Amino acid sequence: MYRSTTRNIVITAQPHFLEGQSLPHENKFVWAYTITIANQGTETVKLLTRHWIITDASGHRQEVQGPGVVGEQPRLGPNDSFSYSSGCPLPTPSGLMAGTYGMVTDAGEHFEVAIPAFSLDSHFDKHSVN
Repeated sequence: MYRSTTRNIVITAQPHFLEGQSLPHENKFVWAYTITIANQGTETVKLLTRHWIITDASGHRQEVQGPGVVGEQPRLGPNDSFSYSSGCPLPTPSGLMAGTYGMVTDAGEHFEVAIPAFSLDSHFDKHSVN
């Protein structure tokens, strides 16, 4: 599990390789990931936007931006949390995802929350450190 905290907003990410949906001989590798957003602060916040940076093992970088997550813009009071799952296909057997969520407080203050960088790994990746 990967975790980061910005202004008492804790983001955790848990990726899973989906071998049954992947076609390695066609260079199609698919992951699911679950994100949990937990408000451990005292202010109510609303998630407005997402900005993902996805990098495959070849170094190809893709950016994804838009409103909310999975069609929602959750509002989180103190001690509230919101979880969702999504997916990511890549043409390589490994990669990396990171990004930010755009948030706003009830008082109208906008700020960004870091999504922790997390690796997309599969057993098809033949890279070796040594």
